Amino acid sequence: MPVQNRIVKIQKRNRALVKFDPSRIWKAILRAAESIGGCRQDFLPGINDRIFDAYGTDEKIAEFLADAVVVCLNSDPHHHISNFPPTIETIQDEVLHALRSYGFQNTADAFECYRWGRHWLREGAITKETFVGNGFPRERMAQILEWNRQRGVDTVAGLNESVRSGTIKQVVAESLALYEQSLDEAAGKVLSRLNAGDPLRMMWVSGPSSSGKTTTTVKLTERLEKHGLRFLMLNLDDYFWSLVEHPTDWINDRNYETPEALDIQLLNQHLRALLDGKTIEKPVYSFKEGRCIASKPVRLEEDQILLLDCLHGLYPPITEGVDASAQFRLYIETQNVLLEGDGRTNRRTQFTDVRLIRRMLRDARHRDHHPLRTLLHWHYVRAGELFSIIPLSGIADHAVNGGLPFDLPVLKPFFAGPDGLLPQPGDFADYAGFLDARIRYERVKALLESVEGFTLEQVAGYDIIPGDAVVREFVGGGTIKIPHNE
Repeated sequence: MPVQNRIVKIQKRNRALVKFDPSRIWKAILRAAESIGGCRQDFLPGINDRIFDAYGTDEKIAEFLADAVVVCLNSDPHHHISNFPPTIETIQDEVLHALRSYGFQNTADAFECYRWGRHWLREGAITKETFVGNGFPRERMAQILEWNRQRGVDTVAGLNESVRSGTIKQVVAESLALYEQSLDEAAGKVLSRLNAGDPLRMMWVSGPSSSGKTTTTVKLTERLEKHGLRFLMLNLDDYFWSLVEHPTDWINDRNYETPEALDIQLLNQHLRALLDGKTIEKPVYSFKEGRCIASKPVRLEEDQILLLDCLHGLYPPITEGVDASAQFRLYIETQNVLLEGDGRTNRRTQFTDVRLIRRMLRDARHRDHHPLRTLLHWHYVRAGELFSIIPLSGIADHAVNGGLPFDLPVLKPFFAGPDGLLPQPGDFADYAGFLDARIRYERVKALLESVEGFTLEQVAGYDIIPGDAVVREFVGGGTIKIPHNE
């Protein structure tokens, strides 16, 4: 649809003013959509189906969304003044606003990951070789899909048949063996660097929320300890700012998912001091009181490696001034590729939805948080990982896939039935404006309903799912101690 535009110029990052070209907006939206397989990946009946009916093609839909961006930009009268035009960052913010407002969530995520990847490229934190684009490495995704296809679990229909027939037990064994092999490779890389003379004193295990970082950290350190390595664990939760410095939003929620929730300046000072052999006074944070209540002396011995399990271990300001040769960075993310239904639509289930389900279960069982609260909070989680986690994943020394084909059947029984944890549609009555949460809820609900689950008795036993599997970190019954679940 034609829209009125009174914006003449935009301001580039170097502050130069150039002519405003609206076509660049729709081309950027189209590229983001095409990078995930087209706009159909975001088709949502009851939310944006009328847009698909009215405009049909990806090109026309991208034009409609770009027009919405132009309307939003023109709503600010300052933008009509030639010397005070919108900046590139303002335009990108409005693109994300338009995409998410119309339910194009996956396209928005691809756009945002690419946007912040370009930011870190300009900052020099990553290189062209470590730039991950929209966060979905095609070659890696193709490999995982093929591995699943060879075992008949590349689609939800195939996964269900595997559960019903019992062949899932072999899939569990083989996928866990692949995960353990990846950890063997990571341990091998650490030892190779040490043997080559690298001054390695710091090891990070980083990745998005509920990827399985804690289990992976325990398993990796066990391997390395067998070779005589010693570790000092530093809990980064102790570096959170006090609650009074965390403003709440309109539903009394706080954003703990951004790296700025941590006192990065103090953390960076302490990391550099520890590597220099100095004793630090590490803060002791009380979540009950919402503030630092004490401190305790900590020192890194000469034969120890500093171990950090952290969402934002790849975030450059945290390790500013620390030589890369002193660090080993492992990245973990759930990246199981599973197609919806029988695969005919060629629509992938979402990695982030598996992590969301894991976190809903963990929050309900160990943090007394209702799953609805986790859903309403997830937009903060996603914004943080699209800014300071996933775009930086290319600089990791090793990547581990923490998403396994059997995750959904294991998780389902905790959400199914009248006593299940999944919220009811009526629970959203007071949150009509939270489209992000509604979309995720509907998608997760449909996904869980489509999956053939194990019984709670099967999950409780070890006949199918071993006690040290990553998913045990969330469903319980594990043989690995998970500190944050205690």
